[in-house]
Amino acid sequence: MIVNIANIGIHNINLNDAINLIEGLIAKNQQGIVVTPNVDHIIKLMGDEEFRTVYKNAFLVLADGMPLIWASKFLGTPLQEKVSGSDLFPKLCKVSAYKGYKLFFLGGRLGSALETKRVFERQYPDIRIVGVYSPPYGFENDEQENTKILNMIKDANPDILFVGLGAPKQEKWIYKHFKELKVPLSIGVGATFDFVSGQIKRAPIWMQKAGLEWFWRLMMEPKRLWKRYLIDDMKFFWLVFKQRFIKSQ
Repeated sequence: MIVNIANIGIHNINLNDAINLIEGLIAKNQQGIVVTPNVDHIIKLMGDEEFRTVYKNAFLVLADGMPLIWASKFLGTPLQEKVSGSDLFPKLCKVSAYKGYKLFFLGGRLGSALETKRVFERQYPDIRIVGVYSPPYGFENDEQENTKILNMIKDANPDILFVGLGAPKQEKWIYKHFKELKVPLSIGVGATFDFVSGQIKRAPIWMQKAGLEWFWRLMMEPKRLWKRYLIDDMKFFWLVFKQRFIKSQ
């Protein structure tokens, strides 16, 4: 079932369902993209046709953030649960350690992808992380650097490619190259490598469950994030109210 929030279709599944569908994709050796919309994605999608194209062609669209869960209930079409990239990532790593799936980590701050690899190798000695790379800023516009990264991924031949470059950059880069790379699953995971490596401290569990992770992030990086959370993302609530009002007519 698809739940519509602000004209974005979101798959109404839980974390275990998502894992099962992803495993099916890998088993068939097909190529798919997973996107995890949060409030910021919804706002960016309004004025970015390229970003919308990625969403239209995604294998799975999973709700990342409690505001989307609340909005779905307000609209009378409740989503089962939040399935964020940061929650899906460790679960997929655990499953991959047992199933032998090969993983590639691309993105994050300098050194964070490598430290994330070390964290999971300590936790799961059998995990197969076949490549890690934290590219320099603007690499996507540097043909030589971009080609080097594409060749690294092709040579590593992973089953899952995790890309932590921030939205919508990561989703656009994945969509542009996923058919060429032939990786069964590609997913944008934002700041996840920075969280796992300890370069950015993630909000406590109680704040995540209370829908206050955005507030935690704002306190951690106020200069960078104040406009996103306090101005841009406020438009989301108007979109949801308008959707319910139109629906009730």
